[in-house]
Amino acid sequence: MKKLLLIALFFIVTVQAVSAQCAMCRSTLENNLSNGDPGIAAGINTGILYLLALPYLAAMVIGYLWFKSTRHAR
Repeated sequence: MKKLLLIALFFIVTVQAVSAQCAMCRSTLENNLSNGDPGIAAGINTGILYLLALPYLAAMVIGYLWFKSTRHAR
């Protein structure tokens, strides 16, 4: 029970720190775009798309391997 409480407390503390970064990133990107430098914004958008695609790709690979192994088992 004590470990569960510590883990929950850890997540509560780190979520507040992570959500604070969003405003900082947004202000930096807006500042760079207004100065005519879209390079950083394009890099961050590419990183977001990369992080979005990886879980779906992993789920498809695992699903394919599961389908293949159950098909041969019959």
